Amino acid sequence: QVQLVESGGGLVQNGGSLRLSCAASGRTFTGGAMAWFRQAPGKEREFVAVIDRGYTGYADSVKGRFTISRDNAKNTVYLQMNSLKSEDTAVYYCAVRSRYSSGTYDLTGSYADWGQGTQVAVSS
Repeated sequence: QVQLVESGGGLVQNGGSLRLSCAASGRTFTGGAMAWFRQAPGKEREFVAVIDRGYTGYADSVKGRFTISRDNAKNTVYLQMNSLKSEDTAVYYCAVRSRYSSGTYDLTGSYADWGQGTQVAVSS
């Protein structure tokens, strides 16, 4: 099993920035896709961004504001969030899957392992 530890959440004002980190460990992690999802109160968990080898993808709602990156040596994925809005308020989850897995990147069912989540709150 892969263990994922997220950090970097917090309270920020509208228009501010935060950087989330997610470190993966465990002997079964094979360096597949790493993604961020988020879940606001009363809503379903939704896709935010993914990075998989040379590919990055983003939800339309965060394009141009969020940037996903990865340090393969540290098995860590980052999410730089700029120009934050109140609608970005949510619990953010890191998810990973094996490089041998398939399935569309924006579905929760495509990922086998999840972090515990980190709260991001944007005040207006």
